[in-house]
Amino acid sequence: MRTFKYSVLAALPLCFAISSDVLASTQDYTLEQVLVFSRHGLRAPLSSPTSSLGKVTPDKWPQWDTPSSYLTTRGGALESYFGHYFSEWLVDNKLLAADTCPTDKDVYFYANSLQRTIATAQFFSVGAFPGCIVPVHHKEKLGTMDATFNPIITDKSEDFKQRAIASINERAGAGGIDGLNTRLKANYQDMMQVINYQNSANCQQDKQCDLTTLPAGIKIAAGEEPGVSGPLKVGTAISDAFILQYYEGAPLSTVGWGKIKTDEQFEQLVSIKEYYNTVVFSAPVVAKEVSANLVKYINEVFTRSGDGAKFTFLVGHDSNVASLFSALNVKPYKLANQFETTPIGGKVLFERWKDPAGKELMKMEYVYQSTDQIKGLQELNRENPPQRAVLELKGCPIDAQGFCSFDQFKSVLQSVMK
Repeated sequence: MRTFKYSVLAALPLCFAISSDVLASTQDYTLEQVLVFSRHGLRAPLSSPTSSLGKVTPDKWPQWDTPSSYLTTRGGALESYFGHYFSEWLVDNKLLAADTCPTDKDVYFYANSLQRTIATAQFFSVGAFPGCIVPVHHKEKLGTMDATFNPIITDKSEDFKQRAIASINERAGAGGIDGLNTRLKANYQDMMQVINYQNSANCQQDKQCDLTTLPAGIKIAAGEEPGVSGPLKVGTAISDAFILQYYEGAPLSTVGWGKIKTDEQFEQLVSIKEYYNTVVFSAPVVAKEVSANLVKYINEVFTRSGDGAKFTFLVGHDSNVASLFSALNVKPYKLANQFETTPIGGKVLFERWKDPAGKELMKMEYVYQSTDQIKGLQELNRENPPQRAVLELKGCPIDAQGFCSFDQFKSVLQSVMK
């Protein structure tokens, strides 16, 4: 297995740093409630010949056995392994009973109304509770975005638009989006070599033969997702396809038609997608706007008195994680053994605990599969657990075991909803 250095995003302002790796000793603590926000699992890319990806290269993208954007068979297996591990963890911490099908009072599964999010929840539940019937709730028609997970702009004012554009440019660093594209020029040029862009339909038919000359713009419009056009967007789609191909089990020597020669080259190419999510969805003004419904839902889960499920499992997207972390002011963090900062299938845990004195505490962790665990389709269990990283909110300082005051956590949620 290859080991990545994970250093390419250091140029982004205060985005990532090494987080605390302290794991709590919870022997004297009681786990009261858990909410998990999961990014969907491994999906097929949007790389048909007629798609935008199909037009950036004359070469044929790998064919997948599932439709574009759907959870793959491998993705389903990985999620079931995740579910198995979580069932052990929940039983070990006495939140759920062993060898018993959970009731509605025990668990609640809620996913965005897309195939990949619903299927992620279904496979996770099968791994966690085999033989049990665990409903996966979704509110909209299949293929329709649910407002809780839909990171769209709702503010129609010109003032908000200008503040959002300024926030994205500030997040991009010196020179805004144009400055970032200049700093990424070498990445884009290498990508053009890998995809043979000079012989693509974009170049041969549309006479657009240089990604670095694509005009860059920022889109802020009510009812739509925020976005950035130009080389950053095109490069993100290509990076995404490379990442998914690699996760699906392809040797690095075959990713990018054999033109990616080193770990470092791969890391530089796929970093483009990380920049996009960080710049667009983590920009503070944008993040608070597009995460508002999700923050409200999380607050409601932890506000219910006695009538909510002990374990709530939500499934959405990396854009949700990026905007949620920014809105909640999660301190800079680093995920070991991963090149993604919001890993495919990664789980953000909100854990409500009670200490021996009866004080309520909150602990946040990122639980995720390492690159090797995904690539190797490794089963997860007590002997081979997923990776864990403790997270900290700026408004909810943690102790040596990773706990902060539950009341302070609730105050953070309330402040974000104002």
